[in-house]
Amino acid sequence: FSEVVLGYRKRFADLDAMNETLIRNWNDTVPEDGVVFHLGDFAPDTPKEKMIELLNRLNGTILLIKGNHDDVSDYRYQQLFHEICDYKEMHDTIGKEHYSLVLSHYPIFSWRNMGRGRILLYGHTHESEEDRFYQKCLSEMRANDCRHVYEAEELRAYNVGCMRDYINYTPRTLEEILNSRSKV
Repeated sequence: FSEVVLGYRKRFADLDAMNETLIRNWNDTVPEDGVVFHLGDFAPDTPKEKMIELLNRLNGTILLIKGNHDDVSDYRYQQLFHEICDYKEMHDTIGKEHYSLVLSHYPIFSWRNMGRGRILLYGHTHESEEDRFYQKCLSEMRANDCRHVYEAEELRAYNVGCMRDYINYTPRTLEEILNSRSKV
């Protein structure tokens, strides 16, 4: 699944063990009627038949925000997702609090209403120097009163890649993501 192929050898005996762990974590977390927004690179370098098999074993309705390794050319594969898109803006609620979100596979430097509380959720960069650099740039944009961010107390962009410690190869709710202390 998302971004794990590159690092699975560090954490799992083999690719099959990784896939079984991801499926178990997913199904233990996501109810049959749940909705999951997957931020791309669902199963990089996995043959189509295997991807279809993996998807069929997962609970819930899945919306795919395409990543750079997602080949959605196979119609059978497309049918396993409720929606496939490159970028999504949406709203969610936790209790009485409303949140505006941008979902993107890629970290982006400017998103609509970024300085007015809209939160970016992204993947792609794994746990890397690239991601640390991205977060540093966002901090500097705020510190230097860059246009569109000067009103913000904080720019909120969360790397929600499954390899992140606080994600731990398990689908997470928005509340869990926002409550994490690992938003880099």
